[in-house]
Amino acid sequence: MANAMNTLALDAAVQDRVADAPAAPAKIRLSGMADDKAMLRAAAELTRDLQTPSPRIYWTDFLGSAALGYAALAGAILAPSFGWALASGVIAVLALYRASLFIHEITHLKHSLLPGFRVGWNLLLGIPMMLPSFMYEGIHTIHHTRTRYGTVEDPEYLPLALMKPWTLPVFLLVSTLMPVGLLLRFGVLGPLSLFSKKLRRIVVGRYSGLQINPKFERKSPEGEFAKQWRWQEIGASIVAVTLIATVATGVLPLKAFLTYMVVISGVAVLNQVRTLVAHLWENEGEPLTVTAQYLDSVNVPGGFLPYLWAPVGLRFHALHHLLPSLPYHSLTEAHRRLSEALGTESTYQGANYPTLRGLMARLAASTMKVRAG
Repeated sequence: MANAMNTLALDAAVQDRVADAPAAPAKIRLSGMADDKAMLRAAAELTRDLQTPSPRIYWTDFLGSAALGYAALAGAILAPSFGWALASGVIAVLALYRASLFIHEITHLKHSLLPGFRVGWNLLLGIPMMLPSFMYEGIHTIHHTRTRYGTVEDPEYLPLALMKPWTLPVFLLVSTLMPVGLLLRFGVLGPLSLFSKKLRRIVVGRYSGLQINPKFERKSPEGEFAKQWRWQEIGASIVAVTLIATVATGVLPLKAFLTYMVVISGVAVLNQVRTLVAHLWENEGEPLTVTAQYLDSVNVPGGFLPYLWAPVGLRFHALHHLLPSLPYHSLTEAHRRLSEALGTESTYQGANYPTLRGLMARLAASTMKVRAG
């Protein structure tokens, strides 16, 4: 019975993947789906030697991306013409986007295996971009919890495929305001909350996490994490208050400030586009098996463009849900091994899709069906 249910789900996924068309996407039956034990066993056994992160790869990739991003940002600010500013701005968005996505790795890896990486990332990128890692730590791990994924308790899940068509453009438009929100969070609300316990509860619960579920409210940090939160928030607040003060007094040129804000907005929009296709968003709020979570998630393993819009291993997002602790640089090899071992007709292939465009079309078509219904 379990194999029959998995086969039905796989057939629907494969048919949609091959068609890659916006018309009436087949909805995968997630609720009640049994785990594909053969796939889970292969995932565990074939990747045991890929679990250790490489400090050399992490530091080189992050530092190189951040350096390129900041250089391009400076180029966009100082460019003599709009054309050069635009070109530099695009490079800055792509490079800083890649560097910022190491926040995802920080939430999963053991810090003892990458000593100093969390501190270095926050000092060099998280705090300057007002995006300290505490905004994601303690949030993203809930998304991977076996009994919370796709439920009302998941801070990173909304059944977007089952919502009205207007929710998708709103979802993207909101991301353009992210730098303004961060400036208010760390430059105004954060400092003011030190004088009001009620405001502090609101700031911590509602405005201290990178979440998309409006019903989720995070708890106050405790122990060692509270210490990490404290110094990171102080640093981001210093950056935000300094920006507000120097722009208001004319010390920081308005062009430089606006360019910085537009670049952060570009990073946020690109990440929001990736978020739209990270899952199929078809769960209606019920707890799912690991296999069902995998098939509700997305791999885009082919082509060059996924390296730009889903860098740092996120083009293998479904595989990441099978193996959350696997370092990003190991995902390509893990995907190759599993594809070869399990074959083209396996459940594993059911989460592999060819293009961003096809996934966006599938999601849009699903919301149109909701309107028609």
